[in-house]
Amino acid sequence: MRQGAMSKRADTLTIRLAVPGERTALEDLQRRASIALDDYRQQLEADPEAIVLPIEQIERGQVIVAAIEGRLAGFAAVIGDGSAAELDGLFVEPALWRRGVGSALIDAVVHEARVKGLSMTAVTANPTARDFYERCGFCVEGEVQTRFGPGLRMSR
Repeated sequence: MRQGAMSKRADTLTIRLAVPGERTALEDLQRRASIALDDYRQQLEADPEAIVLPIEQIERGQVIVAAIEGRLAGFAAVIGDGSAAELDGLFVEPALWRRGVGSALIDAVVHEARVKGLSMTAVTANPTARDFYERCGFCVEGEVQTRFGPGLRMSR
């Protein structure tokens, strides 16, 4: 994986594969990021077990982590079917939103997909994140129903 500089700060953003021992910390990060927006907060607070990062995804190298000075800043999970990859989840610590962590993770998963001969084709996004994904080159294909309500099907 690679390293890059973050925005206008001196912090160094490191991008790497997740390791199995980080699973609980990554699920906790996902929970904090998910409830930071009103969209799904009620459902997640009513069903905290809804947030699960399958250990198999980590073991298969499908989870990429962003860290700043050794501390988890965010992660992206990818699934693939042999020719195409799909962003299965993207979560950034709420205190680090709008600091380039999410877009760095998108760049990393697209790069890793290409290295593996896959194209990064789609994401099912929270409508609140539409502008972010459009800035990252995704276009809305339509709406889909998710476990937590309406989502946007986007491709790139």
